[in-house]
Amino acid sequence: MLLRMSSLFLRTLREDPADAEVPGHRLLVRAGYVRRAAPGIYSWLPLGYRVYQNVERIVREEMDAAGFQEVHFPALLPREPYEATNRWTEYGENLFRLKDRRGNDFLLGPTHEEMFTLLVKDLYSSYKDLPVALYQIQTKYRDEARPRAGLLRGREFVMKDSYSFDVDDAGLDASYLRHRNAYIKTFGRLGLPFEIVTATSGAMGGSRSEEFLHPTEIGEDTFVRCTLGHYSANAEAVTTPAPAAVALEGLPAAHVEDTPDTPTIETLVAAANEMFPGRDFTAADTLKNVVVMLVHPTGEREPLIVGVPGDRDVDVKRLEAALAPAEVEPFEAADFAKHPGLVKGYIGPQALGAESETGIRYLLDPRVVEGTAWITGANQPGKHVFDLVAGRDFTADGTIEAASVREGDPCPVCATEGTDGSLTLARGLEIGHIFQLGRKYAEALGLQVLDQNGKLVTVTMGSYGIGVSRALAAIAEASWDEKGLCWPREVAPADVHVLAQGKQGKDDAVFEAAEKLSLELEAAGVRVLYDDRGKVSPGIKFKDADLIGVPSILVVGKNLAQGVVEFRDRKTGDSVDVPVGDAVKHVVAEVRS
Repeated sequence: MLLRMSSLFLRTLREDPADAEVPGHRLLVRAGYVRRAAPGIYSWLPLGYRVYQNVERIVREEMDAAGFQEVHFPALLPREPYEATNRWTEYGENLFRLKDRRGNDFLLGPTHEEMFTLLVKDLYSSYKDLPVALYQIQTKYRDEARPRAGLLRGREFVMKDSYSFDVDDAGLDASYLRHRNAYIKTFGRLGLPFEIVTATSGAMGGSRSEEFLHPTEIGEDTFVRCTLGHYSANAEAVTTPAPAAVALEGLPAAHVEDTPDTPTIETLVAAANEMFPGRDFTAADTLKNVVVMLVHPTGEREPLIVGVPGDRDVDVKRLEAALAPAEVEPFEAADFAKHPGLVKGYIGPQALGAESETGIRYLLDPRVVEGTAWITGANQPGKHVFDLVAGRDFTADGTIEAASVREGDPCPVCATEGTDGSLTLARGLEIGHIFQLGRKYAEALGLQVLDQNGKLVTVTMGSYGIGVSRALAAIAEASWDEKGLCWPREVAPADVHVLAQGKQGKDDAVFEAAEKLSLELEAAGVRVLYDDRGKVSPGIKFKDADLIGVPSILVVGKNLAQGVVEFRDRKTGDSVDVPVGDAVKHVVAEVRS
């Protein structure tokens, strides 16, 4: 049925919405694709839902083509499976919890590993049933503390999540590769440039983990690339090449020095160079001990101290990724009051560690290896200790990847192989994530099958997600200019936007020709958005067409008397006059090219 703007539920806006932070979000609202219902919650309007359905269709077609089977679970889920995997607690405040009238606990599903696992457990019991891969396209819910950027980070969103079930790790590797290849095809069809980067598994658990990131300045993730192409990773997952250990023999003894008025690393370095001329100290010679408070899903609060070279900061996102599912909060004055063994501004590792007098867990950056000497706090006001040697004068409870990653840092792969690649930094938006979950959920929920020898074995799983609504928002962010949206054809709400440029009652021939062309194009399989509004000026129609962003525009107007219509490419702005009799053929050829 022909889509007519005279009856379409649509209202375009000339001004940007006050709450829109990024260009794609502003244009989706202004062009009449979505409307905000509440913070992080959006309603789809007719044009927007057409684009959403196209994105969903592409995702579904590629999942089906790869041999995955679609199921559909409820969004309202019982508590018990999530208790069994401990995620009822681990999700913390991000989980929407509710009770029914009998007082039973339920949740709005943030993801469905538990339900997929129980479904396979219910129906399959033999290795002969496997492998199997199931997927759904489902609305998910997470109580985001700070929803932002429209559909990019909402509290309600649509995700395609799929899960593979295999008897052994070799099968999991094959299932993982099938999903990976399907994702490459999916994002290619969606017209979204992407990078595949190594990622952390976080609270999901598992071993191998990769993200599909769309490079964009508005992305929430920082990722790195090796200048030689040997490595790419989310900054949260970057591993630090550790230097070789230094022999302890002959190193100078540690000594405490008065260092008044040194509240920053810069002032400490300046003081050190003044006290010991000729040694040329830098911030990299200092050891910064950063105190944070971990908040575990149970509500337990645990102080933690992280030691990093003084020329680095602690990256909270990297820290939280390493400590998931715990969250990180600042260490406040009241917390220092409860831990008098910590001298604020002068904390040193001598008093740190789970077995120390403070009892506070202490984790070190991998660069702090045995035999390295540092300037750090002496646990006394106004004093620092010099030449404090790791492995001789202090130890830690372990290492942690929490220091900031910088442009030019050595590539960890190249460092191992002896080549000279370094890291460059970029911003990206996560549009897909694939995990090798392993047996975490199968063990928690008792998913086992009989193997070829009649022995019960635990099934191994993979988890694979695509943010469907987020992918649409990412396409919008990548497909706009100063006039409005510029949709890729496969996801656009229509193939061609036909404009009848005139006033009904005065230019009836124009409307008759535009109507005829629109119907003929529809009959030829071209999706048409027909602007048949009779009382709207040509200027407004052009502005609306540019704002809405259908890839092709066919203008029927003043040149009709000369037997031609104008065909315009929305993205490039190129236009050509086409004889009326050839217009349908010309548009069909452009649409199918």
